[in-house]
Amino acid sequence: MEVSVLDIKGQETGRKVALNDAVFGIEPNDHVLYLDVKQYLANQRQGTAKSKERSEMSGSTRKLGRQKGGGGARRGDINSPVLVGGARVFGPKPRDYRFKLNKKVKILARKSALSYKAQESAIVMLEDFTFEAPKTKEFLSVLKNLKIEGKKVLFVLPESNKNVYLSARNLQRAEVILASNVNSYKVLNADVVVITEKSLETIDQIFSANVCSANINDKARRGI
Repeated sequence: MEVSVLDIKGQETGRKVALNDAVFGIEPNDHVLYLDVKQYLANQRQGTAKSKERSEMSGSTRKLGRQKGGGGARRGDINSPVLVGGARVFGPKPRDYRFKLNKKVKILARKSALSYKAQESAIVMLEDFTFEAPKTKEFLSVLKNLKIEGKKVLFVLPESNKNVYLSARNLQRAEVILASNVNSYKVLNADVVVITEKSLETIDQIFSANVCSANINDKARRGI
């Protein structure tokens, strides 16, 4: 699949790049996408939710009513979960929500996310650019020239660029990330993914290298 390379004025440069079918042209796997997004969201949780259980309440421990013959539920003191204002049963406790995913699963999930965007023609190839100073107005003009203004946009840069990052930081529907930090959640959450030429090379290198190393490790484990 070939995509035309645009400049920041939205005009074609006359160059075209071929999207790697091994990354942008696979059959998307919805289940591994679900797992990768679930892991990302789990990692964002603080895990500080806490409620008081029965032993932590400050109320009296005097038994309020008789055990049998009252006609109601068996309850002891005022802290009983049966009563209004009592303790909470099986409430949340501070914990870590993170869980492990295999490297091959993560690679497949990110390829699936990029393949979905390629199928939807939601990938824009942009020549490498920079700003002389942080200017939100300049970034907005780039979005307008590319005709993606008002959409959720993900800009993928090959390396850290402070001026571009600061120019986009104040825009609610625009985000800038590095090619090495591409993840399924960010890609799927965006309406349009804007990739620079060097970023595309980085993405190809990362996924190709990861697949090769994963296959070598797998063969080593099996003694092949």
